[in-house]
Amino acid sequence: MHNEFVSLAVIAFMAAVIPVIARLIPRRIVPETVLLLLAGSLLGPHGLHIIDSHADSIHMLAEMGCALLFLLAGFEIDPKSITGEDGRHGLYTWIVTFILAIGAAMAVPIFAAGREGILATALLLTTTALGTLMPILKERNLMGTRIGDLILSYGTWGEVAVVLCVAVILSTRATWQTAAILGGLFLLCVWIALMGSKSVKDGNALYRFLDSKAGAASQTPVRVTLLLLILLVTFSAVFELDIVLGAFAAGFVLRYIIPAGSHTLETKLEGMAFGFFIPLFFVVSGCAVNLKKVAAMPSYLLIFIAALVLVRSIPIILSLSLRKSTRKEISLHNRTSIALYCTTALPLIVAITGIAVRQHLMHEDVASVLIAAGALTVFLMPFLGSILYHVVDAEPLSAIREILHAPTELPEIFHEHVHLMNKHLKEEQLQHSIWKCNRVKTLKDSLQRIADEKERNMMYNLSARHLREQEALQKQSLQERHNLMVRQYAEMEKLYHAYHAGDVPTLMEWETLMGYDKSTN
Repeated sequence: MHNEFVSLAVIAFMAAVIPVIARLIPRRIVPETVLLLLAGSLLGPHGLHIIDSHADSIHMLAEMGCALLFLLAGFEIDPKSITGEDGRHGLYTWIVTFILAIGAAMAVPIFAAGREGILATALLLTTTALGTLMPILKERNLMGTRIGDLILSYGTWGEVAVVLCVAVILSTRATWQTAAILGGLFLLCVWIALMGSKSVKDGNALYRFLDSKAGAASQTPVRVTLLLLILLVTFSAVFELDIVLGAFAAGFVLRYIIPAGSHTLETKLEGMAFGFFIPLFFVVSGCAVNLKKVAAMPSYLLIFIAALVLVRSIPIILSLSLRKSTRKEISLHNRTSIALYCTTALPLIVAITGIAVRQHLMHEDVASVLIAAGALTVFLMPFLGSILYHVVDAEPLSAIREILHAPTELPEIFHEHVHLMNKHLKEEQLQHSIWKCNRVKTLKDSLQRIADEKERNMMYNLSARHLREQEALQKQSLQERHNLMVRQYAEMEKLYHAYHAGDVPTLMEWETLMGYDKSTN
């Protein structure tokens, strides 16, 4: 038992120290999640053997962390984001990516063997680590923005659809038995959701009791939420479904009961989850990564990440580009940013590779490499997505391309793109105003449910300060984008005036000036 306490103490130490380490890294480009995974790999069974990740108690705590991660992910998702237009396109896109992934797995069957192995590989290539993305999106102030909403709409199906397929395709039971179990879970969730929602709307005695105990020492609403989570996770475990399915379902049920969310309840759940259980889950997940095996099989790592980009990212970019609304509303580099965020994968990679290894579809070393690849995407994809999100809209680049093909129309092209620049800035300011209004309304509704007046006032002051800080950050970002746009167009204008007094340069002169090479286009 003392070995387990030592492991727990080491994990708790790493969970406390890693936020400090992440902050010391310039521009905080490495998410805490990646550092937690790295710590688990270095200190686990494949490293210094300090953490015993195979201990039953450590494994149980890690499973609880995984469950809380997906509970919060499900609770954050507005059902409209998966049932509305964005959600439908997200589902259609996932189906296309799954078909492409099957073709890729059949073409390069190096990760897993047999028909089930090909299906397992295809599922690995279509997953989105939505639970892992949530804290990253919050940290980068993307939640509530149009970009964040699209990431949730497309990413949710990369989580939910994969979990359902894992339950059906990789199950050792007959398909009809699995379908019956899933149907039972669905009915249980519907019953709990309807009963809970009716209690909240009617304001009956049970709801009034729970509401009165929200700020008391008993923390009854938190206990009831954990009961819901454990009940649905237990259902999943008893019937040999992945616990992610039960945890995600618990989040959806909770969101249905409290459609506008609850700031107080969410804050308490996040404090418990991100304070201990979720960091523990990532450290233990990192223990499954054997860096020596990864170093010995670098080609597998690169092939898997390249396949993720081809199979998952590109179809999402095409989907967003083919839709008239998102094509006009979202610039190309932001569409690419959304796709890259949705290509982040990890928790389900851990789950699927574990099932594949147990069923002898995949070698343990290959599973370790794929988990490492998933961990790498947690750093790489949000990093690239963040870079693209903060890059100014690509109108200067598209303007240059247009000028190269029609140099005589340079003045018209220039003025048209200046107009586009101003339009983008106004759209960004409008989106920020909408976000602010929605945020204030949500906070107001949440604060009204706090019974204790002192706590309500303190929470109001804290929320107001946070809102001012986020607004200042948004204004700074808008100003930086504006300054960059102005500088880019000033450079273009200077170049134009250098030629305006004389003859318009020929196409060949433009190509030479801009380093344009027809052979590369």
